[in-house]
Amino acid sequence: MIAKLVQADEDTVRDAIHRFNEIGLACLDPQWAGGRPRLLSPDDEDFVIRTATTRPRKLGRPFTRWSLRKLAVCLRRVHGRVIRTGREVLRSLLARRGTPLRRTKTWKESTDPDRDAKLDRPGQLEPPQPHRPDPRNPPVHASAQRPRPPPRRAGRPTR
Repeated sequence: MIAKLVQADEDTVRDAIHRFNEIGLACLDPQWAGGRPRLLSPDDEDFVIRTATTRPRKLGRPFTRWSLRKLAVCLRRVHGRVIRTGREVLRSLLARRGTPLRRTKTWKESTDPDRDAKLDRPGQLEPPQPHRPDPRNPPVHASAQRPRPPPRRAGRPTR
């Protein structure tokens, strides 16, 4: 009778009743775990974050900053650990943990002997200075500029 009412198979209804008798109302809350299983364990995620926050030179790499591509290649070649993941997974993991990678802005190296120590504490860097206009060439407001003439239209010549 119940199976016809809910338009389900009798075995499904019987299993639901038995499960209700065993655990009560908790059987009404499905414990679905859809999607692909996680490829990175929490230990692997911690290792990725530690690697991403370490300077590449300290790990014997010939560059100064990590990119997602370089980090993914480095993680595949780590001895004793196999971490195979794509750049998008790395990007989302780093963003979720609050350590996004920044793009490299220059190829130049600094000659400052304390460079690594200063770069390891990014919150202590000086804020950027505000832009100061050149007093010899003040900006011109748009309303002070000469208006443009209307464009010449192609077509019938004017008299």
